[in-house]
Amino acid sequence: MRLTVLAGGIGGSTFLRGLLQARPDAEITVVGNTADDITLFGLRVCPDLDTVMYTLGGGISEERKWGREDETWVIKEELAAYGVEPTWFGLGDRDVATHLVRTQMLDAGYTLSAVTEALCTRWKLPVRLLPMSDDRIETHVVVEDPDQPGRRKAIHFQEYWVRWQAEITAHQIVAVGADKAKPAPGVLEAIADCDVLIIPPSNPVVSVGTILGVPGVRDAVRETKAPVIGLSPIIGSGPVRGMADKVLATVGVASTASAVARYYGSRATGGVLDGWLIDTSDAMQADSIAGAGIHVQAVPLWMTDETKTAAMADAALNLAEAVRQ
Repeated sequence: MRLTVLAGGIGGSTFLRGLLQARPDAEITVVGNTADDITLFGLRVCPDLDTVMYTLGGGISEERKWGREDETWVIKEELAAYGVEPTWFGLGDRDVATHLVRTQMLDAGYTLSAVTEALCTRWKLPVRLLPMSDDRIETHVVVEDPDQPGRRKAIHFQEYWVRWQAEITAHQIVAVGADKAKPAPGVLEAIADCDVLIIPPSNPVVSVGTILGVPGVRDAVRETKAPVIGLSPIIGSGPVRGMADKVLATVGVASTASAVARYYGSRATGGVLDGWLIDTSDAMQADSIAGAGIHVQAVPLWMTDETKTAAMADAALNLAEAVRQ
């Protein structure tokens, strides 16, 4: 079985653990979001790619769900002592090694795809991890300027997310460079040639949304012969993890499983979904989702351990079979 997954960071990588448990023999390709990428202290940082890589390679901090296990922060402390900005984003000592290698290879002319493949070799990943694009794409957020009330300014998504914890008013989200980008080698083929395409419970705007925003990707998803199955990142009125409700509000989408399903849309009407899994607590929304032309099933969606996440993955693949019929 060939499976392709469009993944953000923590939500995507957590789901992938369950998918690997559910289908250990599957050939899995992961298309990772790179619009969260940022250059800090002269180093190119790819948070979502690294979270998938560390999680599936056994190096992730299980407590934080991002960064390295057994991390130390000497470099961060020394940079702060020198007064180097930004102080709101710190890189751990082990993590810095990854960014040093990536930056050196990029500066030497290697593509992000080639760099990612080289980095993944060290971690012996059980999946193929592809960046969504080799071109530079960065999500920026137009916000109320905290220093000048009444004025707006654009800041990098990482500043909005990490420094401000999405607590300042956001008016617009823009994936800078996306309009001129191309899908990375292998991305369109992975979408076209898979048996099932899965959209895990990642952020629908700034993770999955930016992947779909790379020219050619959304069309490939619409045209693939494989069923496209998504899992809701919203349970009840809040996100499974993170602050997805804040960015959903920015694009005018309510924080409900039904609203996110409609945001993605049915493939039958120009969207990207064939099927949508919602949590059992949201079962009353099933009729609304079905009315939008999307097959729907309610199952437990809390990814509290790998066994429960594997059950979610099984449910997604079973729904894909039902869509085929």
